[in-house]
Amino acid sequence: MDSTTPQDALRAAEQAARASYGKLLSVLAARDRDIAAVEDALSEALLAALRVWPVTGVPLNPEGWLLTAARNRRKNDARAQAVRRAAEPDVIRRHDTFDDPAPVGDDRLKLMFVCAHPAIDPAARAPLVLQTVLGINAATIARAFLVEPAAMSQRLVRAKSRIRDAGLRFAVPEPSEIPERLGAVLDAVYAAFGQGWDSLDTPEAPEALTGDAIWLARLVAEQMPDEPEPKGVLALMLYCSARRRARRDAKGQFVPLDRQDYRLWDRTRIIEAEGLLTAAAREGRFGRYQCEAAIQSVHIQRPITGHLNLGALRTLYDLLVSQSDSIGARISRAVVIAEQGEIDDALHELDALPMERVKGHAPWWVARSRVASLAQYTDVAAEALSVAISLTEDAAVRTFLLEKYQLLQST
Repeated sequence: MDSTTPQDALRAAEQAARASYGKLLSVLAARDRDIAAVEDALSEALLAALRVWPVTGVPLNPEGWLLTAARNRRKNDARAQAVRRAAEPDVIRRHDTFDDPAPVGDDRLKLMFVCAHPAIDPAARAPLVLQTVLGINAATIARAFLVEPAAMSQRLVRAKSRIRDAGLRFAVPEPSEIPERLGAVLDAVYAAFGQGWDSLDTPEAPEALTGDAIWLARLVAEQMPDEPEPKGVLALMLYCSARRRARRDAKGQFVPLDRQDYRLWDRTRIIEAEGLLTAAAREGRFGRYQCEAAIQSVHIQRPITGHLNLGALRTLYDLLVSQSDSIGARISRAVVIAEQGEIDDALHELDALPMERVKGHAPWWVARSRVASLAQYTDVAAEALSVAISLTEDAAVRTFLLEKYQLLQST
């Protein structure tokens, strides 16, 4: 043990929880396939760390300490349950370990694929990856997928029970099984990136959610070199993260894409993204994430060409809607249609979306305001922007939208 202050120990425990949650959960769950029980054990281990480390100091191997504590909790649970008493020696042996400094293994790729198993409800697969691998809570996941938190919690509970009851194997699937599972894995990775991006996590920091997402995407791409979509999602995230420094000005205010100082963009990431997108295209199997990455590539070309290629964006968004028909894709396509001058069609596109899903989704209201503004429906544009402001949690973005709202009010 090292000599640290209680405050240092608390920070170390919190950092270990953030950085190692998914890694530890994957190792623990691979033993007995009961994700819910493992989550409870890991939570107890993290609470124990918060109590013990400030007193005893941070262990040399924090991950190993947490793994041991969680396994001991599972071992004690097995002892306490009479129905398992006959099998107790085997259960205890499977969970037994020593607090040694050996590195903790990493089964996150296996955990991602068991969460995406065909036996799991399709609507629960990507959310389950987010919760188990990255430790994101159900309420946050529900916002990302535009569903009610209670409904999302029920989906996750049922999915974990299904994995336990069916005894699903923790392993990377055979090549023939990959196509039906890969989509959910990539959806989860990108959703994690989106959550971190909205929170302005730093991609270079190992503990950042965006950094975790990029790491996971690299892992999938490296393990599956013949699959183009992992390259596509990695390229997409690299394009976006390349613009991180330009998203805020010197005063911390939000800067929209068309006003960003491109000299602040990370050229190394852009070049890597372009290479990945080119390599993915060689496979001849175009998919959603390659399409989204190509859209980002069009935006990246703007400083070079001096204009935004709306025609290319329209074509790509048409393809994207045909690939995924996601709410976000249709909202973005509507804005592009409006920018091309087809305002009535754009309004129809937005109004055709299910209100129960978009009423609490700020980007829909921002898009509606933009399209109404292009149509010179100033009152409608201001009203929509007012709703968007009420739904926006990021203070810098809210300030930016308020300035636009005040400008509309003055016209």
